[in-house]
Parts: sequence; C-alpha cells; structure tokens
Amino acid sequence: MTCSVIVASTNPVKLEAAWRGFAAMFPDQPFDLRGINVPSGVSDQPMTERETRAGAAQRAANARAHTPDADYWVGIEGGISDDNGEMLAFAWVVVLSGERAGSSRSATFQLPQEVARLVRGGLELGDADDVVFGRSNSKQENGSVGLLTGDVIDRVLYYEHAVILALIPFKHPTLTFAP
Repeated sequence: MTCSVIVASTNPVKLEAAWRGFAAMFPDQPFDLRGINVPSGVSDQPMTERETRAGAAQRAANARAHTPDADYWVGIEGGISDDNGEMLAFAWVVVLSGERAGSSRSATFQLPQEVARLVRGGLELGDADDVVFGRSNSKQENGSVGLLTGDVIDRVLYYEHAVILALIPFKHPTLTFAP
C-alpha cells in the first residue's frame, strides 16, 4: 500500500530532501509525496532556535489540517541564530503521522559576516546569499550550505539527513519517544 506524504512546502529542495529521507528509511515502502503551500506562523526569516522549530512544527500541523487524509506531514524550516556577533544557520524538521511525531535539527554552520550584515539589515538568508554570491534564487537550489561548501553538501543533502533523523520514531514504532 502506498503511503501519502505531504510536505509543507513547494520548494523543490525540500520536496527532494523529504523524498530521499523517506526512501532511505523505508526502502520497501512506496510513497506518494507532494508539496503544498501552508503558512509557518513565524517570520519569513526565523532568527532563533525556538522560532525555527516552531515554524517547522506549525508547517507540519498546517499541512495536516489542510490535507488530513495523508499518512505523514512534513515541516522543514531553515533558521539562524545571531549570538555574540556570530551568525549560525540550521534547520528543523518535524514529521507527523496520525499517532506519532518526530523531530530533528540539522547540523549548524557559520555564516560569513558579509551575509550576516545583510540578514541583520532585514534580508532573508537566501536573498543575502544571492547578493553576496551573485546568484538568483539560490534557496531553491544549493542554498547557503552549498555555496559555502562548494556543493560538497548541498541544501538537499543538508535537509535529507535531518528528515532521516526525524523519522526515527516511525522506524521504531515499538519504542516510546517524547511528543
């Protein structure tokens, strides 16, 4: 039986990351995955750990409210923290099913001051990257992590690992995880 997965985004990077994560964790399970636009309930550029996690959770919950007959709902939210002059980027992933929830945080990496200044000035991270690196719409391609690593880690791979980790409670349904 095919499982239905709703990703709370139409960004091709997030859709591919979710697809790869589900396929890696459940290789024998066929999935029908699609993206929808739903609000995150947080600012366009989440600026704290708490806001970023809340955005991922709200996206997943809004996707479930929008399409309640799916088997899974996935929220992926990228964010930053800005402490002591160091701006760090990361993402949160929340996966919901009818009876379980899983969440995970991506790895964290430091942003260059040229990007950080633009973000502090009000630009979203993807827009700041486009200015600094002379790109267009990089957030739907390799993103900050790809630009800074020379695509050793692109945005799909970066999110994919977090999706895989958020699926741990679903991989082990007999174990108890915090809600």
